[in-house]
Amino acid sequence: MVSAFFRHKDCSYNSRSTINKNGTLSGPHKKVGFKMASSLGVMSNLGILVPAVERRSANYSEIYNQHCHRVYSLAFWMTDNELAAEQFSQNVFLRAFATVDSPKAEHIDQAFMAEVREIAAVGLLTLNCVSPTSSNVFGNIKRVYLERAVVELPATERLIFLFHDVEGYDHLRIARLLGITEHDSQSGLHQARLQIRESVSQMCA
Repeated sequence: MVSAFFRHKDCSYNSRSTINKNGTLSGPHKKVGFKMASSLGVMSNLGILVPAVERRSANYSEIYNQHCHRVYSLAFWMTDNELAAEQFSQNVFLRAFATVDSPKAEHIDQAFMAEVREIAAVGLLTLNCVSPTSSNVFGNIKRVYLERAVVELPATERLIFLFHDVEGYDHLRIARLLGITEHDSQSGLHQARLQIRESVSQMCA
């Protein structure tokens, strides 16, 4: 339930859009989706992606469609803004394609983290929540409360929560991505969950 809720948050805008073999976007969301063709054109003029454009154009659609939903969803939760998430996601794919010919999930994750570090400090755990005395924190809560509670988490704890509880990454994988220890990942997840419970409890009061 939690995984499905966060993974599909506000990412339906590109559900019917695809990237064609020539790098152009087709579908009903052309205006607000990834402007891959124009971006690649600029990069090609700079001599950065010329070989990539020639060799990988046939793979754009497949790789993009495989990862676009999760990348946009994660980007949205980190930016809390649809337009910013679109630009963020575009940058992730451009960075990933500039790194390897056919980026896999781990390459896209690394590109995602590189973009995250452009907008937020990652690696330091800042929460120090205390476990609630009552386990009856949640009742009939509003969805918006849960959304705000996640968005208000510090960057590191938010990433740990999203990677673990939404994407299903183990703590070793998370630790490598964020540059922290497995213990810190486990601690950060615990603190993130506690903070979400506390924030939602206050909103419901």
